[in-house]
Amino acid sequence: MTQSWTFLTNHGHVLVQLARDPEQTMRDIADKVGVTERAVQLIVRDLADGGYITIERVGRRNTYTVSTERPLRHPAENATSIGELIDLIHG
Repeated sequence: MTQSWTFLTNHGHVLVQLARDPEQTMRDIADKVGVTERAVQLIVRDLADGGYITIERVGRRNTYTVSTERPLRHPAENATSIGELIDLIHG
């Protein structure tokens, strides 16, 4: 059976990965999400520009902090925070 859709967008998948391990490389995230490293870079930039993550340079690597208090973007879910979504997924 081929997978034609998922419940989360690639932005959601990247955000969940950053919450799981804030020190992952773009390559690691790309492998786990199933997209290119360039796609992850663009998504990370979108998330940072939207205030959903902050990026801190530590040596030669980045560390990411998810802003868990931020609401989901879609009007149908914006009463739910990013933290609640991550808690639901992480269990």
